[in-house]
Amino acid sequence: MNDTPTQPPGPLPATATPAEWLSARTALLAEEKALTRALDALAARRRALPMVAVEKEYVLTGPDGDTGLLELFEGRDQLIVYHFMFAPEWETGCARCAAFLDQLGDLRHLRARGTAFAAVSRAPYRRILPFKAAGGWTVPWYSAHGSDFPYDFGASLAPSGPAAPFPAALAPTDPGLSAALAAGEHADRPAINCFLRVGEQVFHTYSAYARGLDRLGSASTLLDLTALGRRDHLARPTS
Repeated sequence: MNDTPTQPPGPLPATATPAEWLSARTALLAEEKALTRALDALAARRRALPMVAVEKEYVLTGPDGDTGLLELFEGRDQLIVYHFMFAPEWETGCARCAAFLDQLGDLRHLRARGTAFAAVSRAPYRRILPFKAAGGWTVPWYSAHGSDFPYDFGASLAPSGPAAPFPAALAPTDPGLSAALAAGEHADRPAINCFLRVGEQVFHTYSAYARGLDRLGSASTLLDLTALGRRDHLARPTS
């Protein structure tokens, strides 16, 4: 082992006295609190968004064979779907998406608040299974191979354009995606879609793509995307 100290890359912070540090930290704290209040207000506006009934029947493949979107709720009120980039022709899934699942943590904190979570990929389920096992993930994971589901909700794009009208307003700005589509290829982007269940009817409430997923991962940040929010009044998990 090399014990020789190494110089950290990039410039280092300025050196200050404790009093100077406290003054600077106090000023920054005011900005942090303002940002927290702004994020709380933004989450409230998300909850106030209208919802759209999902009328199309989607067939996804999971551990028990073919299933519908309603079954992904596992009897809960809300569902967060993470679109894991894994195209049918790929041997393995996206490394960046894998890192997102790694940081996700225990799903019981979502489930205790009436919210299910599932990953969905375009790859066939038989290809997802070994990749999921190798990564050690226990999150429910379904294949949308041959389904319009990822296209209708803006996670996947066909060369001819989005399959549904509303993703057009959320068109990709990534030059790589645009180049792939221009070359006649199908393209995927990291995405999250949130759904709400009222009885047997499923509603779509929110979408986020690419950079919109930055700073997400904890239960609270994911719940802030949903129509019902954090619901901290519900009992916390005990095991």
